[in-house]
Amino acid sequence: MKMRAISQTNKKNNFIPPLENGDSLTRPEFERRYNAMPHLKKAELIEGIVYMASPLRFEPHAEPHANLMIWLGTYKIATPGLRLGDNPTVRLDLDNEPQPDIVLLIDRQYGGQSHLSEDGYIEGAPELVAEISASTATIDLRDKKRAYRRNGVKEYIVWQVGDRQLDWFKLEGGDYLSLMPENGIIRSQIFPGLWLDLAALLAGEMPQVLTTLQAGLASAEHQAFRTQLTTVQNRES
Repeated sequence: MKMRAISQTNKKNNFIPPLENGDSLTRPEFERRYNAMPHLKKAELIEGIVYMASPLRFEPHAEPHANLMIWLGTYKIATPGLRLGDNPTVRLDLDNEPQPDIVLLIDRQYGGQSHLSEDGYIEGAPELVAEISASTATIDLRDKKRAYRRNGVKEYIVWQVGDRQLDWFKLEGGDYLSLMPENGIIRSQIFPGLWLDLAALLAGEMPQVLTTLQAGLASAEHQAFRTQLTTVQNRES
């Protein structure tokens, strides 16, 4: 009886509760439960609350996501020292561990503000985060926006696919200000030469999106940015 009681106690002590939508957790406890659920594809901790994603449909989410990846991936290939991630876990602070749809960051050796932990997660704020909001606009434009702003994500893109609207925010003076199109083109302030033809993206006209991006990549500001990144990397080496 005594051995059985000890065995039952050990089972109880080793039990890890599953993650549930709406759980209020700290980041260490969130990670402990998440790691115990290897079948779970996406869960986020936003301002201390657990959010678990529903299955993603092709048109409202997967295809727009891929189009943004094509655009940002083309920029990344042409720019030294950048890293592009699809749904990576980001450790921001004790109350926030999001899994953004896309991150574009500057490698630490090139002067970036985040780094990879020993276990392979992003720690700190990437320079740019993008979210596809097919059904999560309230979270993306409220709680996530507040967490990204407070932790220093320099630019934040929210694409509300259903509303055919894309918001691009730049961190300035501790607040997010909207970047507005000039002649239909939005230009990143953090990644020189990252130009977006807004109407073309919303219409799914990717050849035009990439044509506009190529013009940004050929600009003097992008060439200067490339030189800046390479200079920092050489200095750090």
